[in-house]
Amino acid sequence: MSFSFSPKLGIDLGTTTVLVFVPGRGIVLNEPSVVAVSTRDNKILAVGNEAKEMVGRTPDEIVAYRPMKDGVIADYRVTEAMLRYYIRKALGKWNLFRPEVMVSVPAGVTSTERRAVVEAATKAGAREAYVVKEPILAAIGAGIPIHEARGHMVVDIGGGTTDIAVISLGGIVASTSVKCAGNALDHAIADYVKKTYNLGIGDKSAEDAKIRIGSAVPLEEELSMVVKGRDHLTGLPRTVEIAGNELVRAVGKELRTIINAMKDVLQETPPELAADIIDNGIVMTGGTSLLRNFPELVYRRTGVKARLAKDAPFCVAMGTGEALKHLEAYKKAIIAKR
Repeated sequence: MSFSFSPKLGIDLGTTTVLVFVPGRGIVLNEPSVVAVSTRDNKILAVGNEAKEMVGRTPDEIVAYRPMKDGVIADYRVTEAMLRYYIRKALGKWNLFRPEVMVSVPAGVTSTERRAVVEAATKAGAREAYVVKEPILAAIGAGIPIHEARGHMVVDIGGGTTDIAVISLGGIVASTSVKCAGNALDHAIADYVKKTYNLGIGDKSAEDAKIRIGSAVPLEEELSMVVKGRDHLTGLPRTVEIAGNELVRAVGKELRTIINAMKDVLQETPPELAADIIDNGIVMTGGTSLLRNFPELVYRRTGVKARLAKDAPFCVAMGTGEALKHLEAYKKAIIAKR
């Protein structure tokens, strides 16, 4: 075994969250992919949690924004700075060796977008950067034996994108990526509250409501909560009480988009593998798959049993860790060609 000093890092570079995994230590960092930039001199002021605190609360000369849009790099310079900050933070400042980094990308990523990720990671201090498609990493992290000659279906629902793939023999047989996931649900909830109650609420409040009382199918036992926002008519702060089943209606269209994408992939799947999927069920990963009763909705709409992976939000990050551990074995199978 050749001993190399270069540390290894797995990065789940999401639209809303960045997770960093270090083999042997697990997930060492879990922060929002937000960067605060000063418009005056274009300097980067804060990254991650500190920057997220600033969202919606900043004076005019500070802009807090997300350099990743729909799972791909929207702002190259800021993404590079964000990666540099996270790599440094994960390794500690005394580390002299440049790490080998594995970064997740959405299944539908173009070669240009993939190159942008490799370049950003290399410029941010990686000695070697590998990119692997999210559904493969999610499957590895969820403990699915991806090298078997059997079909497994993974649905990874994050903040910006939903990645759906059928995997067999370590490769993707059929897949799609839709730009409809957690953020889209938050916007739908904010829109609904605006239309129904004339109340403007922020994305953060909408997300809180989704997590606390949201559901994919109507609930027998009604949940409700109070949301605070600004009245559109008077311009003054106001609170209203909303019920969970209202939110089911509010996000209906977005959930349909996700389910339809799943149906498309199922329709493209060869019959032999489709039979395996009926036996094995659909595995759901990613933070948004934690929405109450989501697997139940999938089952009702597709007729295929679905289950939530253990530690669903962390599957992609854990998959990078697992793939880094067995890098040589995985290099041939999964690392997308540059």
